[in-house]
Amino acid sequence: MAVCNRYIPQQMEAEDAFHEAFMKVFNHIDQYQGGSLEGWMRRIFVNTCINYYHKGKNRYLLEDITQKDYLVADFPDVLSQMSADHIHKLINELPTGARVVFNLFVIEGYAHKEIAEMLKLSEGTTKSQLNRAKELLRDKILVTT
Repeated sequence: MAVCNRYIPQQMEAEDAFHEAFMKVFNHIDQYQGGSLEGWMRRIFVNTCINYYHKGKNRYLLEDITQKDYLVADFPDVLSQMSADHIHKLINELPTGARVVFNLFVIEGYAHKEIAEMLKLSEGTTKSQLNRAKELLRDKILVTT
């Protein structure tokens, strides 16, 4: 459920995506070919959330923002004092496009090329969305301190 909550902040919609992903895991367990079961399941959950996003159930227009060099990592002392729940809350407050790209890049570890293919965007747009997410998080963190 945590994966779904990272991509879809509305609880009921996240639960719908979770249920759909769980059913995919259950119905396709015979296709699991070894390796990390957790990784295989996570991929299904992430892809389900992305498909949910594409279906328009949680769709907002992505903005093509000019890239800026703000890094959330510039605030390690502040971040170490924040709870995981508070950080998760700040991430969920991001606009949909920025939040999805941030989760895919920072949390899931996908490359911009992979994200662009998944979301049917240009790599430049995914990079600008990531930078937008970092800028917004930086501003939210500064307000918190």
